[in-house]
Amino acid sequence: MPTLRFIFRWLLQGIIWLALLIGTLWAYGAFWFDFPVAALRHPLAIVFAMGAAAALLLVRPRRRAKLGLAVAIAMVMTWWFTIRPANNADWQPDVAREPSAEIDGDRVVIQNFRNFDYRTETDYEQHWETKTVHLSNLRGLDLFLDYWGSPLICHTFLSFDFGSEGHVCASIETRKTMGQTYSAIRGFYRQFTLCYVIGDERDIVRLRTNYRHEDLYLYRLLPATPEKSRELFLDYLRTANRFHQRPQWYNAVTSNCTSNIRLHIKSIGSAHPWDWRLLVNGYIDEHAYAIGAFDTSLPFEKLKSLSYISKRAQAIDHDPAFSARLREGLPAMPESGVGAE
Repeated sequence: MPTLRFIFRWLLQGIIWLALLIGTLWAYGAFWFDFPVAALRHPLAIVFAMGAAAALLLVRPRRRAKLGLAVAIAMVMTWWFTIRPANNADWQPDVAREPSAEIDGDRVVIQNFRNFDYRTETDYEQHWETKTVHLSNLRGLDLFLDYWGSPLICHTFLSFDFGSEGHVCASIETRKTMGQTYSAIRGFYRQFTLCYVIGDERDIVRLRTNYRHEDLYLYRLLPATPEKSRELFLDYLRTANRFHQRPQWYNAVTSNCTSNIRLHIKSIGSAHPWDWRLLVNGYIDEHAYAIGAFDTSLPFEKLKSLSYISKRAQAIDHDPAFSARLREGLPAMPESGVGAE
C-alpha cells in the first residue's frame, strides 16, 4: 500500500502541475489580450505557450523546467501589473461621462446622473442630468439581481430610496470603448476599467428588463441602521469621485460588481465573512437571506418568486411613477403614494 509520504508527494506534485498549467494559460492570455503592441500580441502568446511546452518536455531534470516556467510566469505577471488604466479613450456613449458628487452636509448634488430614453438597447436619446438629494430623506436600500444567461452568474446593483426625491440607482459596470463588447474571458485581463453608472431606474432597470429582456429580481435590504445606509451611499459617491483621478481595472473575479459592493459594505464596517456565493454570485440572494439582509418572514423560494420584476417593468414601461409601481406589493417595501418619485 502507498505510504502517507508517497500520497503527500503525489498530491504536492499534482498541485504544482495544476498551478503551472493555470499560470501558463493565464500568461498566454495576458500576451494575447494586453500586450501594448497589437501586432505582436498573438505571436508572443503562441511563442510563450510553445516555449513552456518545449521546456517541460525537453529540459531535464524536470524540476529545472518547472522552476524556469514558474519564473517566466512571474515575470509576465510583474509586467502585467504595470499596465495602468486611463480615463482618456473613445468611450461608448452610455459610459462617456463619469458621475461625480458635491457633498455639502445633508445636501448631495450628483453630476452626470444618467437618465437615457431608449428606443432599442443601442438606440437612445442621451440625458445627463444634475440630481439633488438630501441624506436625511434616505429611507431605504434595494438590491437588484440581473440574470442574462447562466443562473450561476448575475449582475448586482443597488438603488437608494430617497422617498419624494426619487431613487438613485448605482451600478458598477465595465467601461467599454467604441467597438468593445463584454467577454467573460477578457474580464480576467486588463481590458475594461470600472465605471460607476449612477442614474434613474427608468434608465438602468428598464434597459435590462424592457430592451435586453433579462431577468431581474428586486429585494429590499435591511441594513443595521439608517446611518449605515447613508454611510454606504456616501462611500459610493466618494469612490466615484476618486475614479476621476485614479481609474481602476475591472476584473471578473477580484474587482466586479458584487466584490465591489462588498468592499463598500466592508468600508462602513458591516461586512460578513467571505462566502463562496460572492464568487458564484447567482446565489447571492440566498446568502443575503441566510444572514438576515432580507425579510425572512417568507420562505426563501416564495420571497424570490415574489421579487421577480421583469414582466412588471415591461408592463409599466414609460409610466412616470415607474419606481413606485415597480415596488407595489413586493415584500418589505414601504407603503408610498404612486406619485412619489
